[in-house]
Amino acid sequence: MLATAGPLPSGSAKDRDWATEMKWDGVRAVAYIAPGELALVSRNDRDVSVSYPELDGLPAAVGVREAVLDGEIVAVDALGRPDFGLLQSRMHIADRGKAAKLAERTPVNYLLFDVLSIDGQSTIALPYARRRALLTELDIAADHFAVPPAFDGDPAHALAASGEQGLEGVVCKRLDSVYIPGRRSASWVKVKHQRMQEVVVIGWEPGQGRREGEVGALLLAVNFEGELRYAGQVGTGFSDATLTDLRRALKPLVVKTPAVADVPKLQSRNAVWVRPELVGEVVFSEWTHDRRLRHPSWRGLRPDKSPADVKPE
Repeated sequence: MLATAGPLPSGSAKDRDWATEMKWDGVRAVAYIAPGELALVSRNDRDVSVSYPELDGLPAAVGVREAVLDGEIVAVDALGRPDFGLLQSRMHIADRGKAAKLAERTPVNYLLFDVLSIDGQSTIALPYARRRALLTELDIAADHFAVPPAFDGDPAHALAASGEQGLEGVVCKRLDSVYIPGRRSASWVKVKHQRMQEVVVIGWEPGQGRREGEVGALLLAVNFEGELRYAGQVGTGFSDATLTDLRRALKPLVVKTPAVADVPKLQSRNAVWVRPELVGEVVFSEWTHDRRLRHPSWRGLRPDKSPADVKPE
C-alpha cells in the first residue's frame, strides 16, 4: 500500500482520526517469514534478501511460525539518521560474500510499521489501529530491527519534530484504514520537507572539463497521463562513485533513438540515449509550467521501483 502526497490533516477533531509515523529515507520491503526462512521483496517484486544478510535474524526476532510484515530498510549516519546515500552501496548486491562485507561496513536496519498476516491469517482487512496493535504485540526487539512509534494527536507537531531530527517527513494514516496492496490511497498521506520525484533515465549528455568522459547530465522522463514525457535534466548531486556506477549501469542500455519525442533540440544534440529502464530519484524546487523539474539534484538510483510507476508526486 502506498501513500499519496498531500497536506497534513487539519482540524483538531479530525486529527484524532489519524496516526502519524516518521517517514524513513530508505527502501520499502515486505518480509515473508516462515520457520527459519525469510524473503525480503521490494516494491517492484524483486527478492532482495541476499543484499541484506544482517536481517536474516528476523524470523527468530518475530517468534511466530509465519508472518508477513511491511517496513523500510535504512542505513544510518553517525548521528543515527537515515542516509539514502549510504544505502546506495547496499542496493544491487547479488553476491552473498560481497553483501556480508558491506554489512560489516554499512549495516542496515529494518523499521517495521505494518503486519499483513500472522500464522497464515490475513490482517489486511483489519483497521490500521488494530494492525499496529498486533505489530506491537509481536514484541520485535533485536539488533537491526525496530518498530518505531506512531503518534496520535497533532500531525503538525510530529512534522516539526521530524524536521528537527533531520528526517524526510511524516506519513499520516487514518486509524480506520484497511491495507490495500499495490494501491496508492488517500487514507495514507505523506508530507515531506523537500520535494522529491522519481524519474526514468532516458539518456545522458557527455560531461566537459573535469567530467569529460563521464556523465555530464542525465536526461529524465516521467509518466504524465500514462505517457512517458521529457521532464528535464539533472547535472548536480553526483559523487565520483555515483558517476562510476551510472556509467556501468547505462552502458548496456544504449540505443540509437530516444524513448520520448519531446526532448528539446538543445538537449538532444549531443545526447546518448538509453532504454528507459533505470529509475532514480531527485530533489527539486518546483515544476515549471511546461512540466520540467526546476533545480533538480540527483539522490540516487531506485532499483526497488519500476519505470511504469514513475508519475508526478
